[in-house]
Amino acid sequence: MHGPELDRLVAEARRQLEICNACRYCEGYCAVFPAMTLHRAFSDGTLVQLANLCHGCRACYHACQYAPPHAFAVNLPRALAELRVASWESLAPPAGLGRFVQRRAGATVLALLSALAGMFWALASLRPPSGTGFYAHLSHGAMVAIFLPAFLLPLALLARALRDFWRLVGGGRVRLRHLRVALAEAASLVHLSGGGQGGCQFEKGDRPSQARRFAHQLVFWGFVACFASTTSATIMHYALDWPAPYDFWTPPKLLGVPGGVLMVVGGIVLASLARRADPELGSPAHRGGEAAFRVLLVSVPASGLLLWAAADTVLQAPLLALHLATVLAFFLLAPYSKMAHAPFRFAALVRAAQEREAAGTPRGAVRASS
Repeated sequence: MHGPELDRLVAEARRQLEICNACRYCEGYCAVFPAMTLHRAFSDGTLVQLANLCHGCRACYHACQYAPPHAFAVNLPRALAELRVASWESLAPPAGLGRFVQRRAGATVLALLSALAGMFWALASLRPPSGTGFYAHLSHGAMVAIFLPAFLLPLALLARALRDFWRLVGGGRVRLRHLRVALAEAASLVHLSGGGQGGCQFEKGDRPSQARRFAHQLVFWGFVACFASTTSATIMHYALDWPAPYDFWTPPKLLGVPGGVLMVVGGIVLASLARRADPELGSPAHRGGEAAFRVLLVSVPASGLLLWAAADTVLQAPLLALHLATVLAFFLLAPYSKMAHAPFRFAALVRAAQEREAAGTPRGAVRASS
């Protein structure tokens, strides 16, 4: 992680965290402050670790006596948000692509969706000689040939970025107990509680709200249900010789339809909350990238639901092209969009569990205030 802009972000995060470490008024908030107090000095790796632990609840800003207009000008949510995104940009290979996507997210997503939708529409003109449902427009073999590399390549890039992140933050050998703690914190989204203040102070200024935590839960469990739907369909196709299309009362539909609805509702709520949030408490330079990601996040399940509703109609072919394009774009952009925050934040939670264990901090200390 090098470069003038990155060095500036690291220096500013260090300045503010040194003030916070001297004050410690917010010691019980979220996951950042208990982890911060375990350090007397902040290396670059420690700063990146703390930035990725931050869930952006903004409770610390509204409690801070050194926030602007004080001369110290402590705005920790912004400092950590900017460094957090910069860490994804710099660690995801190839170098520079993440920054390009984030700075030109709207145009990138639109161009990619248009190109991919056009490609799938063209492929649909080469209709297979036989097939039902979606496979009447694009063969199963063609879908696998396109999506398997597009799924595995971003995973490989994210794995390499996480390997470099783990080395940077000084992570040690991961034990099952560290994963259990991190999974519990990630699944419950306990760190969106604002340190026990009643929720995030995200969209209502200094008034806490659980809306953001609830919306994240909808998206998270919706994504889990959709992933389970795809997994069950794969098992049915290859292990049970039961190819698509599937009736509603089968696992792929019973999991996929509710999962898609949860993702759409959660994504729309997140977009609404973001519109009401103070941009100066996040990373203003990345608002476009975050907005484009939310559009993609909603478009994937929404287009899938529309495709399901339009089965065996004249709209099936164009909606299939649109849905496949959104899914493929979502996969391809995963290492460079805000989707990267999920694996990076989980890795940061694992590292925090290791640090608490090494310091002899009780396992539930970070959750006691919530």
